[in-house]
Amino acid sequence: MARWDDFRYFAPSTPRKAKGGIRAQSQRGGFGESWWAKRWIAVLDSFGLGSRMQRGRRYARQGQVLAIDFGDGRIQARVQGSRPTPYEVKIRVKTLPKEAWSKVAAAAAEQAMFASKLLAGQMPQEMEDLFRTAGVTLFPAAYQDLTTDCSCPDWSNPCKHIAAVYCLLGEEFDRDPFLIFRMRGMSREGFVGLLGGMETARTPVLPPEPLPADPAQFWKGAAEFPPQVPPEVRLTEAALPRRLGKFPLWSGTVELHAFLDGVYTRASAYAAGVLQGNRDEVGH
Repeated sequence: MARWDDFRYFAPSTPRKAKGGIRAQSQRGGFGESWWAKRWIAVLDSFGLGSRMQRGRRYARQGQVLAIDFGDGRIQARVQGSRPTPYEVKIRVKTLPKEAWSKVAAAAAEQAMFASKLLAGQMPQEMEDLFRTAGVTLFPAAYQDLTTDCSCPDWSNPCKHIAAVYCLLGEEFDRDPFLIFRMRGMSREGFVGLLGGMETARTPVLPPEPLPADPAQFWKGAAEFPPQVPPEVRLTEAALPRRLGKFPLWSGTVELHAFLDGVYTRASAYAAGVLQGNRDEVGH
C-alpha cells in the first residue's frame, strides 16, 4: 500500500553553492563527444525520465556533484543540495554473467581492429552488435536494470541529484570507455586478460631462431646506427597529456588541455631560445 509520504510535494529549492565540485565540461548541449557517451544519454532519455534530467543537467554544470566513486556494477556519489549535508547517491547497474563476457571477448578477438581500438581508448560502434550476439546488451536495456537510491527527501526516481550523476557519467564514459564495462561488472584489466587469452589460443608458437654458428658474426651485432639528426626546433602543444585523455572528474572552471596548451607553448619557446643561444631574448 502506498504511503502518504510517497505523494509529498517538494517545492523547487535552490542548492547551496558547492566548493570544489565536479563541473561538467559541456556547458550547453549534450554531454560527451563520442558516440558511446551520447548513446548513454540517449538510453537514459529513452526511459522517459522527463524534467528530472533537465534539472540534473543544471546541477552537473553548476558543479553540485562533489565526488564520484566507481566500482564493479556500482557508482557512489555525493551531491550538494539545498541542505548543509551533501546527499549520498548510490547507483547499482545490472552486471553481466562471466559466460557473456567470455562470448563478447571471443567475438572481439576475431577482429583485431576491435582490440586495438579498445586499447587505444576508443569503443568500436560495432561492440553493441557483439553484445547482442552474446545475448546481452552493452547499455542497460530498461530502467529496471538501474537500482538507485538518494538520501534526499524527494521520492522521485531519479531525483535531480541522481540525474546529475547520470550526466557526469556520460563525460566520464567519453574519457574512458572501459568505465561502461566496469559499470556492467567487468574491469579493464579483466577484459584485456580475456582478449589476451583468446589471442594466445589462436596464435601459433614459433620455434626460437637459432644463434649463428660463427662467434664473430654473433658479436658483430646489427648494422651501424645512422648518424643522429640535429633536433628540430618547434613549438609543441601538450601532446602527452592529450594522449592520456581528459582529466577524470575535472572540477576546474577552465578546460585543462586548453590551459596546458598555453603553458607548453611558452615553455617550448623558452627551451627553443636556450638551444639557439638566445636565452636572454626569451621571456620567462
